[in-house]
Amino acid sequence: MPVLARKPGALRNGAPFQGWELPPAMDRVRRRLKAADDGDRQMVAILTAVLSDGLDAVETACQQALAENVCSSAVILNILARRRDPAPAVTILTPDALRLRHEPQADCARYDSLRRAS
Repeated sequence: MPVLARKPGALRNGAPFQGWELPPAMDRVRRRLKAADDGDRQMVAILTAVLSDGLDAVETACQQALAENVCSSAVILNILARRRDPAPAVTILTPDALRLRHEPQADCARYDSLRRAS
């Protein structure tokens, strides 16, 4: 993958990639991206996602992008990011000095009085 990141054209012209069989949805994405100016670079970004998300997840994201008729690495990477488990929320302890002593009350009449003053 590091070689492809530096030279994405090798994906199209490189001997190791001739006759390379990708899963069906990824292959369809690859064929559709060939028409784009930066199609090789986009395909390399999608293939790089296999290292972190796995082949099945990337294949599923490609299927979803094809079903929505939107084929780009940005869309596929976004689909993958949305499917990842979110990190647990960080709990922040509030110091006693910063705690409210009096709960705020909503008072729309106060706002109206400010509007009348001007």
